[in-house]
Amino acid sequence: MKQGIIFDMDGTLWDSAENVAKSWNLVIEESGLLEKTLTAEDISGVMGKTMDVIADILFAELPLEERGKLLEACCTRENDYLREHGGILYDQVEETLRVLKQKGYDLYIVSNCQSGYIEAFLDYYGLRELFGDIECYGNNLLQKGENIRLVADRNTLDEAVYVGDIQGDYDASRMAGVGFIHAAYGFGTIEEEVPEIHAFAELSDIDIPAYMK
Repeated sequence: MKQGIIFDMDGTLWDSAENVAKSWNLVIEESGLLEKTLTAEDISGVMGKTMDVIADILFAELPLEERGKLLEACCTRENDYLREHGGILYDQVEETLRVLKQKGYDLYIVSNCQSGYIEAFLDYYGLRELFGDIECYGNNLLQKGENIRLVADRNTLDEAVYVGDIQGDYDASRMAGVGFIHAAYGFGTIEEEVPEIHAFAELSDIDIPAYMK
């Protein structure tokens, strides 16, 4: 039986909010379109949302077309910045991922991010070898639940569980028909009662198959 663990990124594997804010502020200043400085809290508050929604929230002062152009420039700079500077990797992520691989689980990432963001994360930390597949909103404009299902299907998973930190992650797992584990140390809470971990390393100790679908 092929069993997969599919991970969200922000609030689950790492916290990149501070460096994302730094990279976006460089672009905003260069553009001359806005007089504002984004904080890490601004960025973490929209993480998990699709990029078009993020633009509507953070750049609401701008006309729709200019929002899109500024967002595209920010995302391009962000990928380059994170590939060079990284973010805050949660404790024991790499060690735990390697343990999960040794136990026979196939590992994947699905995020609502732009194209290139997951790759920047994997390149900075040298983790590409651990993941069998990745997918994101920026590649195909599909919602997270659709991309979770897409990854599960194209990798012929018999069972899978999604690990994420916000309500939208849980909702996406339900849409995709996979199990869910809440990364309760991340950015959000879940309205329903769900299995949860309070540190990433706990994944190596819990009964993951019990939560798969």
